[in-house]
Amino acid sequence: MWEKVKAFFSYSETILLARLQVFAGIAFGAFMALDPTLFQAYVPSKWVPLYLLGMGIVTEYARRRNAPDLGKGA
Repeated sequence: MWEKVKAFFSYSETILLARLQVFAGIAFGAFMALDPTLFQAYVPSKWVPLYLLGMGIVTEYARRRNAPDLGKGA
């Protein structure tokens, strides 16, 4: 089963993270469309920039992990 999951994401952590971000964006948009205060009850607005920064760092790590020549002028 794990092989099927990995194959669905083309054996790429970057694709996995991108699809998770799309899902989170859709869920966030749905919450905001229904009632903006629903999201604020769980995640205060001061944490949103930290979330974005963290996801950026994790995505960068996953990308560089799969492309070892990245950033070496190749």
